[in-house]
This record gives sequence, structure tokens and C-alpha cells, in this order.
Amino acid sequence: MHVFSIPLRTRFRGITVREGVLLRGDAGWGEWSPFLEYDDATARPWLACAREAADVGWPEPVRDRIPVNVTVPSTDPQRAHDIVRAGGCRTAKVKVAERGQTLADDVARVEAVRDALGPDGLVRVDANGAWDVEEAVRAIGALDRAAGGLEYVEQPVASVEDLAVVRRRVQVPIAADESIRRADDPYRVRDLEAADIAVLKVQPLGGVRACLRIAEDIGVPVVVSSAVESSVGIAAGVALAAALPELHHACGLATVQLLTDDVAVEPMLPADGMLPVTRPEVDEAALARLAADDERVTHWRRRLEAVGQDRAS
Repeated sequence: MHVFSIPLRTRFRGITVREGVLLRGDAGWGEWSPFLEYDDATARPWLACAREAADVGWPEPVRDRIPVNVTVPSTDPQRAHDIVRAGGCRTAKVKVAERGQTLADDVARVEAVRDALGPDGLVRVDANGAWDVEEAVRAIGALDRAAGGLEYVEQPVASVEDLAVVRRRVQVPIAADESIRRADDPYRVRDLEAADIAVLKVQPLGGVRACLRIAEDIGVPVVVSSAVESSVGIAAGVALAAALPELHHACGLATVQLLTDDVAVEPMLPADGMLPVTRPEVDEAALARLAADDERVTHWRRRLEAVGQDRAS
């Protein structure tokens, strides 16, 4: 069991440091990195994903490269522009609806992203369920105009019922994320016709095979996205994207760029908007360099034991 602690380049999702655990098994390395506020029940499928990677391995791929988007945090327009230009991707996912910011802030960020991409790039936005229905309808219209056309809007509202309402009131396609990965019934999105696209994150949903079952049953195109993992965790998302029978959209798996360092010899960074389908080799020197302090190691060991599957002693 190796506990890593990696600073982020820009505050993202309210955090400035990404922590997690690397576990090694017969099939290789797996990553377990549920966010710190998650309870044991929420963290359990994340551990199942890590065990699948470490102990079982993944299905055979049907493609050898995965198109990816650059992820833009809720930052100022100039920083957003710089992130996109440095990201090397033709699709950008822009975080919006950050607490303490305004719609005008979001519009300025999206305009900067469009300028950085040029007219042919694709812009998608993610509100993490922060709007109510009326706010969502108003904001989607404004952001669609700022982008010169949005590819889609991810999780504009929190509930799946409201998601269905918004989808019927706007022209921009709607993607569901939290309405799938945090739902008791992920197929309610399908049953209510609440989304045009399903965003699947391999750790929160319990692994590659669990996600493949959801993708088969949910009935809409799939985008594979990350949970801001190290390259070890990203490799699981890449394995899912590589095994999907069809892949219509760029995936949100280029988030190693958000970290200041990585645990892999060759980090999973995009080239020409693509990630290779590969399993990165873990860098022993990086494990030492990025090792969490003793207090954090104790925290993660206790957390692993609490989830009930500690085989790492």
C-alpha cells in the first residue's frame, strides 16, 4: 500500500492536493482515491475498481487511442485560455457555476476557451448540478451563445427529474454525471429520458466491467471521465473507453495535466488530443517523492480497513 499526495496546479473541486492509495496485485497497480468527504459506502465501489485493476485486469481493447478533452477549472479567462492552448486538445470541458462566481464570470471563461480553441474546437460545460431549472435554462442559453454552440452541458441541475425538465426546455444536449454515479438507480436517467449522453467514471461506479454493463443498458452514448486521478487511476478510465463498442465523444481523461507531478514513469498526458491505451509503469522514485506523511498514511490505512477489504498489510 502506497499513499500519495500530489498538489494541484489550480484549485479544483475545492481541493488543492490530491491524495489516494496505490495497491499492487497480480495484474498490476490499482488506484483507490475516493475524495476525503466520502463515507465508507460511497468509497466502496472505488475500492472495487482498484481491486479489479490490481487483481483481475481489464477486458481487451477495441481501439488503441482515446480522444480526450482538456479540463478548464473555474479560473479567470486568461488562465483558462492558457490551459486550453497548453492542453493540446480540440475539445475543452469548462467548469461553471462555481460558488462565489457569477454567470458573467462563466461567460467570460467560455469566451476565452472558444478563442483559444478557434472556431472548429468543441466546448462543453459542467455545472455539477449547481443550478435550479430556471437558472439552468437561462445560463445554458448564455453559455451556448458565448461558445458559438456548446457540444453539451453536463449535469446542469441536481435531480434526475429536473434534468428531464431542462432537457425538454433547451436545444443543447444534456449529459448526466452525478445522476448516474450517485444515484440509487442509474437507469432512472434512461427511464425519464433525462439525458442525451451518459458520463461514466470508472472508480465511483466500481470498475471497468461494471461501467461496461451500465453503458450497454443505459441506451445513450457514453463519455468516460476521470475523478482527477494519477496516471494509475486514469489508466482504468482509458481501459473502459478502449473497451466500449462505440465511442462518439472525446473523453474527460486528460486530467493528469491538473497535477503538479505524477506516479508514473511516463505520465498519461495527451498528444494531439489523444491518450494511448496503455498501462503506465509506476516510478519507484516518484512513490518516494510523493509519499504522504505518516499521519495521512495512518488515515488512509484506517479508511481502507473501515471499508472492509484491507489486504494490504
